[in-house]
Amino acid sequence: MNSERPFLTTPLRPHDDTPSDDASSPPPGTDSVCVSGRNCFARGRADRLALLIDGEAYFRTFMQAAERAQRSITILAWDFDSRTRLHFDPPVPGAPPARLGEFLNWLARRRHRLMVRILDWDYPMVFGTDRELPPRLGLGWKPHRRVHFCYDNTHPVSASHHQKIVVIDDALAFVGGFDLTVRRWDTSAHRPDDRRRECADKAYPPFHDLMLMFDGDAARAIGEVARERWLAATGHRIPDAKDVGDPWPDAIQPELTDIDVALARTLPPQADAPPVNEVEQLFLDMIASARERIYIESQYFTAGSVGEALAARLAEPDGPEVIVVVRLFSHGWLEEHTMHVLRTRLVERLSAADRHGRFRILYPHIDGLADKVCIDLHSKLMIVDDDMLRVGSANLSNRSMGMDSECDAVIEAGGDARVQAYIRDVRHRLLAEHLDVEVAAVVAAFETHGALGPAIEALSGGTRTLLPLNRQPDWPEAVIELARVGDPQQPITLDGLVEAFSPELQLGTPVTSDDEGEATPSRSPASGRRRWSRAAIARVALPGAVMLLLLGLALVWRYTPLTEVADAERVTGWARAMADSSWAPMLILLAYTPACLLMFPRPLITLAAVIAFGPEKGFVFALSGILIAAFATYAVGLLLPEATVHRIAGPRLPRIAETLRRRGLLAITALRLVPIAPFAIEGVVAAAIGIRLAPFLLGTLFGMLPGTLATTVFGDQLEAALDDPGRLDYGLLLTAALGIVLLSLFVRRWLVKEHRDGAGQAAERS
Repeated sequence: MNSERPFLTTPLRPHDDTPSDDASSPPPGTDSVCVSGRNCFARGRADRLALLIDGEAYFRTFMQAAERAQRSITILAWDFDSRTRLHFDPPVPGAPPARLGEFLNWLARRRHRLMVRILDWDYPMVFGTDRELPPRLGLGWKPHRRVHFCYDNTHPVSASHHQKIVVIDDALAFVGGFDLTVRRWDTSAHRPDDRRRECADKAYPPFHDLMLMFDGDAARAIGEVARERWLAATGHRIPDAKDVGDPWPDAIQPELTDIDVALARTLPPQADAPPVNEVEQLFLDMIASARERIYIESQYFTAGSVGEALAARLAEPDGPEVIVVVRLFSHGWLEEHTMHVLRTRLVERLSAADRHGRFRILYPHIDGLADKVCIDLHSKLMIVDDDMLRVGSANLSNRSMGMDSECDAVIEAGGDARVQAYIRDVRHRLLAEHLDVEVAAVVAAFETHGALGPAIEALSGGTRTLLPLNRQPDWPEAVIELARVGDPQQPITLDGLVEAFSPELQLGTPVTSDDEGEATPSRSPASGRRRWSRAAIARVALPGAVMLLLLGLALVWRYTPLTEVADAERVTGWARAMADSSWAPMLILLAYTPACLLMFPRPLITLAAVIAFGPEKGFVFALSGILIAAFATYAVGLLLPEATVHRIAGPRLPRIAETLRRRGLLAITALRLVPIAPFAIEGVVAAAIGIRLAPFLLGTLFGMLPGTLATTVFGDQLEAALDDPGRLDYGLLLTAALGIVLLSLFVRRWLVKEHRDGAGQAAERS
């Protein structure tokens, strides 16, 4: 250990969140870009460091290190699956098991003082289809009594625990993009036909990711991150495990020795602590420090602040070239319509700023993959010049900047030629892998062309290569705004939704008095205009979009090849056949409860009910199902701890509660009419603050009545269009949409007035 470079750290959860004077450039008067308290929380010395590229290398190294553990193995994960296969070597008698869960149990039986702790994100049920059943159910893996498996449910609503960390005996740490879960193992060859790449008897695409491993004081700092997360999630602190051995595997040669590692985090705001945004600030400072080139690998590419910083550098006459490597396709329809849309917009922004031809966005390609299948690039890496190498869990997405918990590690050369050579070699190794060439070929091409972009183009064209990301479809502004919901930078709270969708009802703004002494929320005109634009989309564009969607479905069913599979008679026949089943009404009645918890669009269920049972019965079944769902969420609110409700509703819950308590039935009706918060959250909060059940259900009935009636009209017209598009009553559809818009605007004004009255009364009492 080098005693001349002490381990420096600030508190893990700093309470001084005062922004720096200039967040877009490195702090003046410092030799290092990484500054504790600004863009990192610790700078620790590592005796040894190595980068593990792809799953085969990481999983095998993790096994070798875990076998050397004496006291403690702590795993922080977005996902964990005990069925994960760590290697594919032929079975050998007495060798450790290849499956992750069995391997950890084997370790616990082998070392009686070893404690294994696994902290997994307490994911919402919408992710449940891809997850292993919780061990507590007793239906799958049974952890050893010294293998403790816990879920982290301490994050705000819609935020996730996204750190990917393993700490062994406080002496060795792994930080990067890998979770110890299925569909992650792959070799660096990324062969399209590798039969070992299989999960639940189903093949998965080639997978590329990175993990940085290091020891020393830097590893001990990661141990403190793990302790904080474990303490927050379980209430128990992990004891220190210093000086009990050396878990660094003999088979892994260090790639760097005696090197400082800086560590940065994102942590969302909590009731007792402000947010931590070191990850975002470090990205901005790294981009500002670049002189010649920035090389990026990221699963997502949507972060607005990072995009603005890159655009500013691209606009400079002598700025750096920017090479971004991303995944070609998105995972599923949700990502396709959120992250993919936002990536398209960011790429357009950067292309427009690239006046000097220094920006390239590429994706790894290999021949032989099925249609709509690509190499799953999951890595989160940034290399700036030959000076900085960064690996971690944070994507270049808005979520990673302020929403989810993240942890990144970065090394700086600081003029050290040894470290510069290593960083340069890592970049060349990664490009050689993507281009399927030798590292020497990358070096030669770079020396010939003097820049990464031309060197990549010169080496491209093989069966495995990097290809330019083609121009994506243009998306309307309304679609862009809606896509942002899938990639928020701040946790979603009830008062935040109020501010976003009801611009004049700003529960978080200071209250001032006008000339007549009336209390009003203060805001700038520009801020009001921005919020009004979002509100206009929510109030006006969405009803119109629903109508256009229904008309589009009718036309698609009528005039495309889909008619042969789902013609009008067959579709209505399916729905009416369901109506003849004795269980169909009960299915409709109960479907709304899981739908509201999973934020599944309830109008789709209403449409099914209308087509199945007709407009009258469908309307009754739909409204009854909504009331059942409302009662279920109310019951949940009665059972949840007060702290959980505060975390859901936000820090200004008392001010929201005051308006609800004063107006009870009217306030609940207004909240249901104007959907300023998710249906389930409104029910939970109403119960927690003491709204009685009867006015809550009546308010829900009155508030949901117009929207359900409008959906019934849409559904009835959709059924008519399936039989004959000429039967569409456009006037009726327009009237229904316009009625919802006008009613929403009227109710929003009432909510504004009620909040101002309540704010005025509160000011008088104070």
